[in-house]
Amino acid sequence: MYAVRGGKLNLKGAADDASSSKKRKKHSSSSSSSKKQKPTIDNDEDDGEQDYVQHGGWWKVSKFHEITGNVAIEFGTNSYAHTLDNGLFCVGPTRPFGEGPDQQQILTAIRISENKVAFKSGFGKYLAINKNGLVIGRSDAIGMREYFEPVFENGNLALSACNDKFIRFNEEGDLVAMDDSATEANFINIRSNSKRIHEKEKRQKELPVEEQGSIRETELNYVKKFQKFQDKKLRINQGDVKDLVDAKKSGLLHETLLDRREKMKSDRYCK
Repeated sequence: MYAVRGGKLNLKGAADDASSSKKRKKHSSSSSSSKKQKPTIDNDEDDGEQDYVQHGGWWKVSKFHEITGNVAIEFGTNSYAHTLDNGLFCVGPTRPFGEGPDQQQILTAIRISENKVAFKSGFGKYLAINKNGLVIGRSDAIGMREYFEPVFENGNLALSACNDKFIRFNEEGDLVAMDDSATEANFINIRSNSKRIHEKEKRQKELPVEEQGSIRETELNYVKKFQKFQDKKLRINQGDVKDLVDAKKSGLLHETLLDRREKMKSDRYCK
């Protein structure tokens, strides 16, 4: 089982023994709104797109490097940690289908290290935990108490505070960090509205400009770059494009492209 110093994700039940020194009124959604049927998108092939639309363009992060900029911490479905003006937190009311988090539910994530992050509320204060394990947003600067560690495992995400305890809302509606292991109550989604760069798109951007297109476009781009003819007419090798596909898979694309260009030169001079 993956461990984070003193904490680990654990699907088994655990007793909710957390308590806080302060009580406050908890935002709650009415039973009618929680039972209200939400529209669905008929797209079984892309659950990620349906989730994106349902949350108003706020997508669910799945890797640590995606936690940056504007984020919201979701508990359950369409309910977010809501910042109060006294620095405390409560569960916000369920947001309507197609809407993202409310303004007071948006945090700014700042990466501290390869696995630590800090959060700043809309009131300009950083989140931390006090000696009772209560999560509060009253810090003016980032120190050890403001460090949080997102823990990804088996498709679940939990947030470990600097005391090596996982955060959740207790029965009084307080956001606390009290649990050594993560259960359903600790599982969250961190959502972002920043431009999402998919892995395929990221790999594409890392390619040379000439190779950012189809395999046939790649050959054409290199022909334009290297071949020079007096009549200024491009001569493209008419060989099977499958040879280029195979060459790209085996890491021999550039050698194969060069051979095809050289063959066109030979054909020209042999006429």
